[in-house]
This record gives sequence, structure tokens and C-alpha cells, in this order.
Amino acid sequence: MIMQAEEKKSYTPDEYLDFEGNSDTRHEYINGEIIPMTGGTPEHNEIASILNAALRMSLKGQPYSIFVADQRLWIPDRQLYTYPDVMVVPRPIQRQQGRADTITNPVMIAEVLSKSTKNYDRDEKFAAYRTIPTFQEYLLVDQYIPHVEQYVKTDAHQWIFTEYNDMNSSISLSSIPLEIQLADLYENIEFGSS
Repeated sequence: MIMQAEEKKSYTPDEYLDFEGNSDTRHEYINGEIIPMTGGTPEHNEIASILNAALRMSLKGQPYSIFVADQRLWIPDRQLYTYPDVMVVPRPIQRQQGRADTITNPVMIAEVLSKSTKNYDRDEKFAAYRTIPTFQEYLLVDQYIPHVEQYVKTDAHQWIFTEYNDMNSSISLSSIPLEIQLADLYENIEFGSS
């Protein structure tokens, strides 16, 4: 008897949005596939929260909105709906046509790396983000060791990479006014606990 491989169902963006609107959990949409998103560790959430607080203080009174975890982003060139950990979006917010709940114009995105998503965040997801015309800066923050990777767009197809490992070093963002010390970003994080 020959077994046939089960064919994966491919969904349209509209089918995904209907599904997501009725779901209790979040899902990414990648080229017709609906993929459940796993929950984060306490360290993951603490780092995202600290970065959000630093951004809010630094950008107070400036024309930016800051979103954490639950804001959907549409990347039309890659047919991708995703929920970045932290996004900074210049105002006015640009929304996907016909959608009040999905944005399209981040200037800065940060992802807190987990063991299951770190390769995807560095590779395919970063490649997708780079297709967004407004996107200027990407931070990848490790939750297991003090390590941050910063990518800054300098030209149409050119990015500068800087990495930080020293808790006394400061990260200065280029796309928005923010400087944060690694010691502050990792405040109260107990490495090795997750």
C-alpha cells in the first residue's frame, strides 16, 4: 500500500483574517499557511516590556506610536502577517487597505529571540521586514545571554551590523532617538533560568 503525503491547505489572506479574528490565540500567516505563535517566557516578556518603557520615555511628545506583541503587521511583498515583539511606527499610522487592525509602516522593529524562533527572526523574517519601505532599524535581543544585534539601514540594499555583549555598553538607535544601556535592558533578568 502506498501512502500519499497529506496536502497542506493553503489559505487566502482573507481566510486567515477571518480565522484570526475568531481565534483565542495569535497566528502568523506565511504564504498561505497559518502558523500558531507560541507564548513567551517571563524573560522574553520582561525584556520587551523594558524596551517598550524606554521607548515611551524617549519618544514622549514625538510623532511615533509604539506597539508591543499584539499589533499585526502586513508585509505584502512576502504575503506575511506577523506580530513583532516591539514596533515603532511614525504617525500617521498607515493601515492595510480595508483593515483597522493591521499596520504597514514600522520604522523600527525589535524581536526578543527564543530558541524556536531565533533562526527565523534572523533570516526569513528579517528578509521580509527589509521589503517594507519605511523600515530602517532592526534589533535582535537574546533572552538567554546579554547579547543584542543591531541592523541599521544605510542605503537601499545596505545595512550596518553592530553587536553588543558588554553590560556596560550602550545601544544608540539611528532611526529614532533612543539610547539604552544593556544593563538597563536586561535589568532583573536571571540568565539560565529559562
